[in-house]
Amino acid sequence: MKIFGRERLNGHYGVAAFVVGNTFSSIPYLLMISLIPGALAYYLVGLQKSFEHFTYFALVLFVCMMLVESLMMIVASIVPDFLMGIITGAGIQGVMMLNGGFFRLPDDLPKPFWKYPMYYIAFHKYANQGFYKNEFEGLTFPNNQAGGPLTITGEDILKSVWQVEMGYSKWVDLAILFGMVIVYRLMFLGIIKTSEKVAPIIKALLVVAPKHSEQFTDNPST
Repeated sequence: MKIFGRERLNGHYGVAAFVVGNTFSSIPYLLMISLIPGALAYYLVGLQKSFEHFTYFALVLFVCMMLVESLMMIVASIVPDFLMGIITGAGIQGVMMLNGGFFRLPDDLPKPFWKYPMYYIAFHKYANQGFYKNEFEGLTFPNNQAGGPLTITGEDILKSVWQVEMGYSKWVDLAILFGMVIVYRLMFLGIIKTSEKVAPIIKALLVVAPKHSEQFTDNPST
C-alpha cells in the first residue's frame, strides 16, 4: 500500500488499474498453492477420488484464499500500521470462523448478531457447506442408530448432523464465494477512492486548525 501511495502520487497509474493488477497478479500463485498442497492433503486423507470432486475442492481453496487476500487488502487500506493490520485482519477472520457452522452448528448459534448477520456474512459458511456436499452427497453409510434403517445416506447426514442447507447445490456455494470476492474487491476499490479524496481534506483541516488557535491566543480581543 505504501508503494502504491508513492506511485499514485507520481501519476503512474490510477486506483482501478492498481486493484485490477493486484487481483490478476496473485491468481497464478494462489492457483499453485491450491493445487499442489491441496492434492497432497486431499488424497492422503482418503476423500472421494474422482476428478470432479478434487476440482471442486481445489476451487474452494482457491476462492477462499482470494477472499482472505481481498479482506487483508481492505484492512491494509484502512489500518496504516502493519502490526495493527495483521491483528485486525486475524480478528475479523477469527470471528467469521467461529460463526461458520463448524465449531458451533447453525442452530446452536445465538440469533442476535452471531447468526444474523454474522453466520451469513462469513465466507466459511459457504466453504464448509460446499466441502460437506462435495464429500457426502451420493454416498451411503452404515446406520448406528437403534431402530432405524440399516444404512443412511450422505444427504441425511448433511441435514440431520451438520445442519447443511440442502436447497441448493455445492456449485451455488462456490458461486456465492466468487461473488463475495467481487464484492470485497469493489469495497477495496471504493475505500481507496474515498480515502484518496478524504485524506487531503483531513490533513488540510489538521493544518488549518492549529493556525486558527494560534491567532486566537495571539490576539485575545478576537
